[in-house]
Amino acid sequence: MADPKGFLKVTERELPKRRPVPVRIMDWKEVYEAGDSAQLRRQAGRCMDCGIPFCHQGCPLGNLIPEWNDLTWRGEGRAASERLHATNNFPEFTGRLCPAPCESACVLGINQPAVTIKQVEVSIADQAFGNGWVQPQPPGRLTGKTVAVVGSGPAGLAAAQQLTRAGHTVAVYERDDRIGGLLRYGIPDFKMEKKVLDARLAQMTAEGTRFRAGVEIGVDLSWSELRRRYDAVVVATGAIVPRDLPIPGRDLPGVHFAMEYLVQSNRRIAGEDVFDQITAEGKHVVVLGGGDTGADCIGTAHRQGALSVTNLAIGKQPSPTRPTEQPWPMHPTLFEVQSAHEEGGVRQYLASTVEFLANEVGEVRAIRVAETEYLDGRRVPKAGTEREIPADLVLLALGFTGPETEAANDQLGLQASDRGNFARGADYATSEPGVFVAGDAGRGQSLIVWAIAEGRAAAAAVDRYLEGETQLPSPIPATARAFAI
Repeated sequence: MADPKGFLKVTERELPKRRPVPVRIMDWKEVYEAGDSAQLRRQAGRCMDCGIPFCHQGCPLGNLIPEWNDLTWRGEGRAASERLHATNNFPEFTGRLCPAPCESACVLGINQPAVTIKQVEVSIADQAFGNGWVQPQPPGRLTGKTVAVVGSGPAGLAAAQQLTRAGHTVAVYERDDRIGGLLRYGIPDFKMEKKVLDARLAQMTAEGTRFRAGVEIGVDLSWSELRRRYDAVVVATGAIVPRDLPIPGRDLPGVHFAMEYLVQSNRRIAGEDVFDQITAEGKHVVVLGGGDTGADCIGTAHRQGALSVTNLAIGKQPSPTRPTEQPWPMHPTLFEVQSAHEEGGVRQYLASTVEFLANEVGEVRAIRVAETEYLDGRRVPKAGTEREIPADLVLLALGFTGPETEAANDQLGLQASDRGNFARGADYATSEPGVFVAGDAGRGQSLIVWAIAEGRAAAAAVDRYLEGETQLPSPIPATARAFAI
């Protein structure tokens, strides 16, 4: 184990400092300063090597957290990287983007601040890339079987890498012009610079995975034709249909879905020309929705030079401490201050949006909101509490309702579940033989760790379908999926 008395010697939780707000909002680089190796070893040394490490329960990937904490404390970075990559294809992604349910389940968290598992993870991954320890792992032999993966987000990439390493010839199809899905165009660079994604894609390319960007399955190539060309297909298109807000004024110019805004911003940062870009520069911005996507919009608006940023959430403000109804080791809903919230703006809770209001030329100028009240379990605007908030740009960050299923249903007969996702069985297989579903496309909007875990598990199911058996790990028991975050 790590230092047997580490959690007694070091009782405080330490994280790298974030760059000063006035500095970081002037660029799109990641917000954290370079880490301190001594601090990292102190924090890794707080790991207790519990008899039952509940951090494993919190992480669907089954990460060997006590093991790589111990190796980090001992200064054995390469061995720590090997342990980390044994269960997680992309720790450089999860270490930046995951909300860390493993830390909520940390046993030390019962009476002390939890071990900084996420920071240790990303530090191991970055050290591994920096030292050239992350090398291509091409298969020793080819099976002669072919697999198409539709979607290049974390689920699709994880499935593709596992199947390539098993010896199958894998092609990843992405309708955008570049590979990465929402990792490429949905996540702002201040959370994850795209060089991190590009480094991993270079490894996958060297291993033999083939990438087909700019091809929309169902339009450029039909689902039925894709199925005829390949021995198996993995659907990993994500849950990308945004939740709308059908209230008066919804169609006014200046009211947009969050992803319309974030994708254009990411394209511009990547050096592309974006015609008629949605921008926050010189505008009063209102972001509806208090989740991660809303925070991404807030940070982007600050960097674009917004006059003001207001973030509205319809529900109650979460507690800053673990609620009694969400006891350890559950992943609690907490009031979180992300880096974007530190950069300015106003956050308001119990705010129900009633109407979008137009100016004299027909563009949005304000929103009318009311206090939220709870009636029979429903959240409704409270009469007599209406007020206006100036808004030149409104961004809807209200979550996602599920995947786009129509084309796959019409052309291949894939069915939607009662929740609007692609229907599938316990082995990730659909009713169409040889077609499997992984990630948010099958489970609905979820966490990046679930996407990678499902990609790995679906890859094992595909390999078993093609070969009759598999040596690939399957981290998620089928019975666990229905109760997961």
